Amino acid sequence: MSENESLSENPATARSAPLAPVRPSARFMLSHPAHFIALGFGSGLSPLAPGTAGTLWAWLAFVALQPWMNDTRWAVLIALSLPLGWWASTVTARNMRVLDPSSVVWDEIAAFWLVLWLIAPAGWWAQLLAFALFRFFDAVKPGPVGWADALFHDVNTTTDPAAWRKAGFGIMLDDVVAAACALLVIAGWRFFQ
Repeated sequence: MSENESLSENPATARSAPLAPVRPSARFMLSHPAHFIALGFGSGLSPLAPGTAGTLWAWLAFVALQPWMNDTRWAVLIALSLPLGWWASTVTARNMRVLDPSSVVWDEIAAFWLVLWLIAPAGWWAQLLAFALFRFFDAVKPGPVGWADALFHDVNTTTDPAAWRKAGFGIMLDDVVAAACALLVIAGWRFFQ
């Protein structure tokens, strides 16, 4: 009997073998509503810099929604987008078998909406500066952003029943911290002007 046959016939051995990560694709994205949300309606499928693509999608969506929105509506949308993102990120990370997949970009979308809402009204140049600052903090992960990013990267998915929920929370958390850092820089710049 070959090694592959013995693995497939012995359920205990087959369960202990780690499963390969799932690569994101349009088919994967459309297979579950959580995937569609977490992958930023397709922006997370970008082969280059999916986080930047998700942030650009957030910016375009913000501009497109702006005529119908006011502060209350933005507050409600962003407040709902955070737990929705936690759920969608948890489900998608678990189904991809990766604790923090780069294609999950809902965290960038919700966090950048928060930045844009809190700096409004802001012109194009101010929004571009906010975009650059947010991408810097999210990509480089200095100080508190790095701490938030690493917080749940070591969870054990085989022994911790809450591992995927922790991973989903961590996916959202570091981007909210990156948004807070970008907002602090913008507030400091405005204060000293």
